[in-house]
Amino acid sequence: MAKQVLTGKVISNKMQKTVVVEIERRIAHPVYKKRIKVTNKIKADSGEMQLEEGDIVVIESTRPLSKTKNFKVTSKVEEKRNDKPVKKTSKEKNEKKTKSAASGRKKGGRKASSK
Repeated sequence: MAKQVLTGKVISNKMQKTVVVEIERRIAHPVYKKRIKVTNKIKADSGEMQLEEGDIVVIESTRPLSKTKNFKVTSKVEEKRNDKPVKKTSKEKNEKKTKSAASGRKKGGRKASSK
């Protein structure tokens, strides 16, 4: 039988020689024919490789290495990307609140009525 070769993203590297790889496939729904994402989590043996969460790796099927581990990492395709936007600090959030309060508006967004 031919070895199965898959590409996926590392989502956990908290175990000593094992990583959890998320494999994402797009399939057509059998009735509605809409394309949907299907994800599988596979445990793979990383050996001595230093992998981080977010790395893209190629895994290959092997003989069972443990109860749940049937794959090994063969290569790292891409490093983790840092494309996440910078989160606002609590200080910046508080400044925004004080500006809206200073403009004479209530929390609901309406102008303050003068009685």
